[in-house]
Amino acid sequence: DRQVHEVQSYMGRLETSDKESVHLVENEIQARIDNIFSNLERLEILSSKEPPNKRQNAKLRVDQLKYDVQHLQTALRNFQHRRYIREQQERQREELLARTFTTNDSDTTIPIDETLQFNESLQNAHRGMDDLIGSGTNILQGLRDQRVTLKGTHKKILDVANILGLSNTVMRLIEKRAFQDKYFMIGGMILTCVIMFLVVRYLT
Repeated sequence: DRQVHEVQSYMGRLETSDKESVHLVENEIQARIDNIFSNLERLEILSSKEPPNKRQNAKLRVDQLKYDVQHLQTALRNFQHRRYIREQQERQREELLARTFTTNDSDTTIPIDETLQFNESLQNAHRGMDDLIGSGTNILQGLRDQRVTLKGTHKKILDVANILGLSNTVMRLIEKRAFQDKYFMIGGMILTCVIMFLVVRYLT
């Protein structure tokens, strides 16, 4: 928990970091996330050696920590993607301002205002598509991570239920909820893909 809170604290520094230090903060966050994942792998091994009456609770706790860290990893990827888009836009703007316009003869003119407006519109369209594709990719990754976590949690809940001697009715309710969650996840993935397809089709 302490390490997760430390990573969350570092995440708050990303928005206020300047261009020179933001990469250092990102590297520090990634290193801490990798270290947490490594510690969680060791905790999984240790939890499997716990007494039966403590083993399930220990495994559930490890799964919850893993779920939290996966969300932090996704948030870091989102920030890095947005930063990359901003830096790309700044480079394009600087290249455009530094460009020297010339004419081949007296009858040739370059409509600079129209060119700037066209480039700005094109950059806005590309920016919107990149943001949408990046968000869609991260959403799909998040859904896949949640699916893995839910499957593991579902199995462990069933194991706990067996240990506690819960009735078959309660077991069926748990399985029904997990089945519904699966279809909600699939529906969300399909809706995201449809939205991305429509945006790419009508913005390009």
